[in-house]
Order: sequence, then C-alpha cells, then structure tokens
Amino acid sequence: MTGRLNGKVALITGTGGGQGRAAAQIFAREGAKIVGCDLKVAGNRETQRLVEAAGGTMIGVEPLDLTAPAEARRFVDTAIDAFGGFDILYNNASAQRFAPFAEITAEDWRFTMNNDLEIVMPVTQYAWQFLIARGGGSIINTASAAATHAKRGNPGVAHATAKGGVVAFSRALAAEGLEHNIRVNSILPGMIETPVLTEHLDAAKIAALALAVPIGRIGKGEDVANYALFLASDEASFVTGTMLPIDGGASNILM
Repeated sequence: MTGRLNGKVALITGTGGGQGRAAAQIFAREGAKIVGCDLKVAGNRETQRLVEAAGGTMIGVEPLDLTAPAEARRFVDTAIDAFGGFDILYNNASAQRFAPFAEITAEDWRFTMNNDLEIVMPVTQYAWQFLIARGGGSIINTASAAATHAKRGNPGVAHATAKGGVVAFSRALAAEGLEHNIRVNSILPGMIETPVLTEHLDAAKIAALALAVPIGRIGKGEDVANYALFLASDEASFVTGTMLPIDGGASNILM
C-alpha cells in the first residue's frame, strides 16, 4: 500500500463488478476502508473477497437498492456504525436502457432516469450531514461522456439526458459544498470495458469500437478508478466543480 488514502473511509456504490470493483480494490490498496454496495449479491461478495485477500478492509451491503431512500440510509448508516464516519462518497452505480428515440417506452425512460440520475440523490443527501460533521470530504459522481457529446448511430437520448443531470447536479452541489469543505466532481467515462459491454458485444465488435477511440483501445475499469482515486485524495484539495472525460480522447480529438 502506498497510502494515498490512509485513514480515510470510502463509500462506493455499485461494487459488484466493473468500475466499482476496480475502485474498491484501488482505494483499499491506497489505505482506505471500504463500504460497498450492490444489487448483485454474488458480485459484491466477490469484490469483498478480493479486497480482503489483498490485505484491505471492506464491508459489503447487498442486495441494496439505492433508488429507495430507506436503503440509501442503511448504506450510509453501515459506515457510521462501523467506522464512526466517512470521508469519500463515490456514486458509481447506474443502469440504463437504450433504444432509438422513436421506440423508447415510458417505462424505459423512467428506468433510466431512476437508475442513472435519481439514484444519486438519496444517498448523497443523507450523507451530506455526516460529511459536514466530519469537516468536509470528497464526493465523486459518475456521469458519462454522453452528457456532453452525442454520436451518430448511438441511440441514447435517455442516458445522455440523465447523465447531463448528474453533471449539473455535481456542479451546483460543489457550490454549496464550498462553505463545508466538501468537494464535488463528476467523471465522464467513455467507452469502458464493463460486464454490460462484454455481455452484449463479442470481441470482434469491441475491437471495432476501439478503432473510434483516438488512444487506440477501449478503457478499463482501472482507468476510471485511478482518476477517481485522485479526486478522493488530498492531492485534489484544489479541485471541485469539475467534469473530466475519461474516454481516450474521443470527446476532444477528431478522428
């Protein structure tokens, strides 16, 4: 352990796999105690096993539905009961449904709004009072490159709308957090190799997608988690209200 998060406690949502699992492992490696949650019981327990096998500390809360305010409170209270407080809230969990705009149903729209945008609010609002009492902290919200850039052939109006809301939420909350020493930033992953991506696309299609990424490859969960690590650490004490694309240059370099 190199200790960039020594003495800190981190709440990370969606630790059952992908970017959340990578963050739990990397944050624990850097000295943080982890409280993670997911709807996926087996996945979350595997993340806990991996963290502990590497010498880290993690409490897993599963299954847990963060769209329910009572469940969000249970998640935060777990950290309070176990560690007396926390320093980092990483809102990583999300889920969405994709369809061309002419075909998306009201149910698909509501599902995406609930699980891409609304999911962030209950846990953050309840955690807010404890971060104030702690004397400050870092909140990291996962948005998406889709929040700022649309691409022809990608039918994701609901997802883009919801993640645009996450960016706006983060910026406004950062302004409120100034007087409490609470930093709030959003990260905007682009094409990242996640369990959802590999479930729906074979290796050949993923390789084809990589051709559209200026840096020449699909991102890994670790690419996102490493930047979240910086935002969580004291190294980012002068960083708040920002949004950073983590997309291999796709949003800024024309191919």
